[in-house]
Amino acid sequence: QFEQITRLLEEVRDNQKTQLECQAESQSIQKQQFQVFLEQQEKTQRIQDRAEAIQEKSAQIVNLARRSFPFVLGAIVVLLAYVTWLLWRILR
Repeated sequence: QFEQITRLLEEVRDNQKTQLECQAESQSIQKQQFQVFLEQQEKTQRIQDRAEAIQEKSAQIVNLARRSFPFVLGAIVVLLAYVTWLLWRILR
């Protein structure tokens, strides 16, 4: 009976050891997955920052085009008037 108790205790010990090994392996896998998650999060943040910078630059370009449009349109009207005047002088 003493041997049976000893054997049972050894089995319990071995099972606990196996369980601890499985837990350690599981924990290692979780750490790896968390590391991958952190790397993806950082990559996502960099992409987001880059997208925001591109949008800001785009907004600046649109604002510049909006402010420049009246001047460009005025220059085109003046050039058309000048070409018309030249043609009128030549064809007269």
